[in-house]
Amino acid sequence: MAGHSKWANIQHRKGRQDAARSKLFSKLSKEITVAAKMGDPDPDKNPRLRLAVKEAKSNSVPKDVIDRAIKKSQAGDGDEYEEIRYEGYGPNGVAVIVETMTDNRNRTASTVRSTFSKNGGNLGETGSVGFMFERKGEVVYPETVGDADTVFEAAIEAGAEDVESSDEGHIIWCADTDLNDVSNALEAALGETESTKLVWKPSTTTELGLEDMQKLMKLVDALEDDDDVQRVTTNFEASDEVMAQL
Repeated sequence: MAGHSKWANIQHRKGRQDAARSKLFSKLSKEITVAAKMGDPDPDKNPRLRLAVKEAKSNSVPKDVIDRAIKKSQAGDGDEYEEIRYEGYGPNGVAVIVETMTDNRNRTASTVRSTFSKNGGNLGETGSVGFMFERKGEVVYPETVGDADTVFEAAIEAGAEDVESSDEGHIIWCADTDLNDVSNALEAALGETESTKLVWKPSTTTELGLEDMQKLMKLVDALEDDDDVQRVTTNFEASDEVMAQL
């Protein structure tokens, strides 16, 4: 999944722009509010909230913004959000999962559908591409935290399933239900993580050339531009040459 991690890096670089940053802050805040509303407002007693706060901190969301998002969940007069997942196809049949959080189901469905069709994709039924992904916990550490053997040992000890180490860092995979316990154990052994979250990990991938990659990025950018969309995942794979040309 070399392409997948490179895509994350491209997105990360784009995320440094101010406009994208404020949008990201608002999406992370929304996740915190919903997580706090669904469980306990104390992150130590609410694993989902703890992960949401951790992800916000790793993206430099200020503490007062995080506190405000938690308080909003307790106010009782906030919007009622529901989580809806959409599945579809992008260029060359690449699978796309769109995770949304919305207070208006009809508006979101209509926007997601038209974004797919305007950008050369098409929205499918729920489950149409989900079978090509597995729900996993993903914990990321910079490569400076230790060599591959050290990280692998710590990961297995913590209850993780697999580790991918490269020059760019270490990605540790675990069962989705184990993410809270695994990340806690890893932090005790290796220190603060760079990122800790639940993701859709592709189990089969689709190879894309330059033209299709450009179309896919346009589709993903358009989807992520929608305030209701929390995260977009695809199962593309691309060669180093194609990534370099992008």
